[in-house]
Amino acid sequence: MAEISIGANAQRLVIYIGEADRWRGKPLYAALLDALRAHGMAGATVVRGVAGFGAHSRIHTASILRLSEDLPLRIEIIDSREKIAQAVEFIAPMVTEGLITLDDVSVVKYTHRYLSPLPADRPVADVMTRKVITLAPEMSLAQAWDRMLQQNTKALPVVDADNVVVGMLTDEDILTRAGLGQRLSVATRLDRALLQQELQHLGDSGLTVREVMSQPVVTTHPKESLVVAASRMAARGIKRLPVVDENGKLVGVIARLDILHQVANAETKVGRKPISAHAGHVASDVMVSEIPTVRADADLAELVNAFVAANTHRLIVVDENAHAIGLVSDADVVSRIQPAHQRNILEALQRRGPVPASSATARDLMSPEVLTVLPDTPLREATQRMLAAGRKWMIVADSNGKPLGLLDRQALLTAVTGQGTNGDT
Repeated sequence: MAEISIGANAQRLVIYIGEADRWRGKPLYAALLDALRAHGMAGATVVRGVAGFGAHSRIHTASILRLSEDLPLRIEIIDSREKIAQAVEFIAPMVTEGLITLDDVSVVKYTHRYLSPLPADRPVADVMTRKVITLAPEMSLAQAWDRMLQQNTKALPVVDADNVVVGMLTDEDILTRAGLGQRLSVATRLDRALLQQELQHLGDSGLTVREVMSQPVVTTHPKESLVVAASRMAARGIKRLPVVDENGKLVGVIARLDILHQVANAETKVGRKPISAHAGHVASDVMVSEIPTVRADADLAELVNAFVAANTHRLIVVDENAHAIGLVSDADVVSRIQPAHQRNILEALQRRGPVPASSATARDLMSPEVLTVLPDTPLREATQRMLAAGRKWMIVADSNGKPLGLLDRQALLTAVTGQGTNGDT
């Protein structure tokens, strides 16, 4: 079933018929609903009028004495322009007497009940992490980066002397505003001597956390609904959200991973009736279809060029039949190349130098275990598999193993909160 994304320019199709109208031996309204569902429309609603008259000028009412009369019915469908155009083609011949109208609508939000498995009444306090590592605004950037490396955390809240949140420091902040050479996932895999050089570079800059941190800070409150907090994170592409009290003081942090664990553990039933995977989002609905691939025999220069050209941190390694056989990240390349070449690799990835000579290929540097799901895999199942494997992304592949797209944590979060997707890796 298609989803209409937030703010989409959709259309509304309205059909006016009589309750007594028939189509091939069954009530017309029922036949129309069956046809709409069979063609994958987002949904339809039938409303029964209490009174009205049509082309024959005969008044029909719902009075007790006239229950058998032909009461007016209104069938309303809202979907994308393309879907509505298809609907008109097969509906028009079925409505031999009645009225069909069409107008533009702006959809604020459209999502299925089971695609929002987070309980609306559950507060953030139930899920948040209460013991939080923080940074001080006057701390040197080198000290802050060293703490982030020790904690293996890409983002930490910045608090003042009163524990009030004043900013958020991420590895992206340090990359873009302080000239750090790599992301945290790469830095943690550097040779110790090279890592010390990076820390020395930050120390020499004289920069403090206050000068580099992101502000104002997007926050949530302990009593706020988990659904609201998750939607805020998804809409802004935030991986961690500080939780503050009424005075702005830090009381916890909620992470994207915390929310996905709630999704993975949620029930996928409405009442006692299981919902079909096709009743809502499946992997193919939200996957990123731009697939950055590289051949297994690609040399180091080809790998680096592929990273730069695709502006990505990960590549799918495929065999001669275009089947996925592994994944390779920029961190894999840096960590699995000899320490003496790591600096040159970092500079090449940033387009600041040539790629060092090496006999290594994508097959040598890749992680061979590929986590894949079929296109029709329900998102809850995909989330469970991703979390169980401790992965940040997975490949959507057909039954023959040919990659069709990618799923990451941000795509899953935006899907389960009813937001539009964007493949943030």
